[in-house]
Amino acid sequence: MSAPEIITFGCRLNTYESEVMRKHATAAGLSDTVIINTCAVTAEAERQARQAIRRARRNKPDARIIVTGCAAQISPDSYAAMPEVNAVLGNQEKLEATSFLALDTEPVRVDDIMSARETASHLVEGFDGRTRAFIQVQNGCDHRCTFCVIPFGRGNSRSVPIGAIVEQVETLMTNGYREIVLSGVDITSYGADLPGRPRLGQMIRRLLNSVPDLPRLRLSSIDVAEIDDDLLRLIADEPRLMPHLHLSLQAGDNMILKRMKRRHTREQAIAFCKEVRSLRPDAVFGADIIAGFPTETEEMFANSLVIVEECDLPHLHVFPYSPRPETPAARMPQLPRDVIKERAARLRAAGSRALDNFLNNEIGKTRAVLVEKPGLGRSEQFALVDLADTTVQPGTIIETEITHAADGRLGGQPVRHAA
Repeated sequence: MSAPEIITFGCRLNTYESEVMRKHATAAGLSDTVIINTCAVTAEAERQARQAIRRARRNKPDARIIVTGCAAQISPDSYAAMPEVNAVLGNQEKLEATSFLALDTEPVRVDDIMSARETASHLVEGFDGRTRAFIQVQNGCDHRCTFCVIPFGRGNSRSVPIGAIVEQVETLMTNGYREIVLSGVDITSYGADLPGRPRLGQMIRRLLNSVPDLPRLRLSSIDVAEIDDDLLRLIADEPRLMPHLHLSLQAGDNMILKRMKRRHTREQAIAFCKEVRSLRPDAVFGADIIAGFPTETEEMFANSLVIVEECDLPHLHVFPYSPRPETPAARMPQLPRDVIKERAARLRAAGSRALDNFLNNEIGKTRAVLVEKPGLGRSEQFALVDLADTTVQPGTIIETEITHAADGRLGGQPVRHAA
């Protein structure tokens, strides 16, 4: 009997949820099964998911194909209509063991995600082929950015209680994980729905106090409009909190940010990066930026281009704008696709320059590198590091002297094992 195969698209939250599904599908005895965990953030993400569905059917003509994730939640009928698909599960249903036991009697199981009020607690014991573990601390989003369809795939914001987070981290540590990544759709909104309304910073402080042996904790994407003072103090004082922050920036022009219905300004983003670097000089930033948002003029785009340098963003994720169904931005005046593509290329070039500058400045420094596979690891700042010693076991943290930089990554010599 072959184990279920899971193909995951999109965010770290999906990665976590794929492991929950792996456990449920295995317990249900689903052999010869392919689960496609989709993303809906862009039209390209959906195109890739449909391509993967068709490829899975060609490669495994007798397999049961289950489609789930945000794209399936938003458009279940369109995926159910694909001849390759046997079953469709919503984002809540994919986390329920009963869904995998009832596929023959209820092949399409997708409820109203806006009715979800809790995040189900699932103990994940590990992540297939990974040395970093992702855990869900929050799901959904209460904001309605004009370009974004994800709230309709994830529902409203809801938080995982702190006790459940601690239990999950303890389980993963017992199973050998040395770095945990806190993930969610909008993690800086954490706690508003919980008793006492704890903020993200308070949750992280309690987590680190409860698991003092955890070497490394990392955050997924954060919103500069929601940063609390406790989180800033942790960034300054807690070495176990990794100095790599990924910002949900989206644009560097105030008018475009307003039309996106974002809650921060370019000035706030620049000030936040400056403040964090004053508190933690080794901090490094990534960011999401959308190229070619509707109505974006060349002058507006120039503000997004220059903010890559102003905030110094070596870990840049560029998204060419694509209209999402039923979103306000899809009804705004659209830019030609060739303009969007050209602006995305310029943003990526700016990101590449920022990455090269960052990597070159790392030469001569000593960094703690988490080995992800023989000869390759990640530094605290999330830089890829080629390791001269290929015998160190994955999952080990090794002090490494950075000796060179090339092709978007660092290279180094081991100093000693840290953990």
